[in-house]
Amino acid sequence: MQRRPLGQTGLNVSVIALGTMTWGEQNTEAEAHDQLDAALAAGINLIDTAEMYPVPPKADTAGLTEQYIGTWLKKSGRRDDIVLATKAAGPTRQAGRPSHIRGGRLNFNLTNLREALHDSLRRLQTDHVDLYQLHWPDRSVNIFGQRDYVHVADEDTVAIEDTLRALQTLQREGKIRHIGVSNETPWGLCQFTSLAQYKGLPRVASIQNAYSLVNRSFESGLSEASLRENVGLLAYSPLAFGMLSGKYLDGALPAGARLTLFERFTRYKSENTLLAVRAYVELFRAHGLDPAQAALAFVNTRPFVTSNIIGATSLAQLHSNIASAQLTLSPEVLAGIDAIHQRFPNPAP
Repeated sequence: MQRRPLGQTGLNVSVIALGTMTWGEQNTEAEAHDQLDAALAAGINLIDTAEMYPVPPKADTAGLTEQYIGTWLKKSGRRDDIVLATKAAGPTRQAGRPSHIRGGRLNFNLTNLREALHDSLRRLQTDHVDLYQLHWPDRSVNIFGQRDYVHVADEDTVAIEDTLRALQTLQREGKIRHIGVSNETPWGLCQFTSLAQYKGLPRVASIQNAYSLVNRSFESGLSEASLRENVGLLAYSPLAFGMLSGKYLDGALPAGARLTLFERFTRYKSENTLLAVRAYVELFRAHGLDPAQAALAFVNTRPFVTSNIIGATSLAQLHSNIASAQLTLSPEVLAGIDAIHQRFPNPAP
């Protein structure tokens, strides 16, 4: 398994990372442990989770994913074999974002971040997190499928500098090694890196945003910032919630699949998304490629990607996704991808 530098941390992480957001909802604790064993056996060392997981976020399941990882760490004793990443939930400013986490104390100040981190460490059964990420910005931004930015003047938010100082305190206490952002914008990312440079504050090592064949919006602005600032992308939803596997084409709703089980996930269901998915699936099949593996392999080729976060609900699915790390797309396939992208640019941001 190829490994890539995690920003300027000195850590190297696998090009494929193991995402965990189904554990506690679609996967049992035993299945989560099996996935962890299989992932490490395949050379994966980056494990990504969040305090609000599993998804969809609910009060009665929140924290289960971290808890399952914690019981595996205790049982396996393999804490030093992984780069453990988790995330602190941000303020609830849009419908669908969880307000039940920590009683709604979600702004990124020291008190709230300390509470979030201590709760995560307790569930994870470890004394530190290798990469502590802000799950989404403290301020209002257009993310999770919202196309247009709506500016909110005089919004009550915690300043990025104050958040960095809070994270610096937790870092100095030895509870986090490195920090990252998630669902961030070009302006936000550059604020984080500039403040780190000029104020002597911790430097973000990564940015975790959605990126896939049907959502390449990261390439507009963020890709340049990512490369110039050496803050690599941890790409989430690289299969657009499984859409790019082709399993939902022609109205199919496979039993147990995420979009079958949960009606709330409409981000990847637009008409143009379905047209784009069909075009990509037909392209890959015409070249004898598994559509899911080919879609993941495309993400792996991007120069700004540090790691590609895959998720699976079965070991067979997990092994198939991991195999994408060995797949090289031909110039003909890459040209075909670009042609489809010109027809259907970013239908599912």
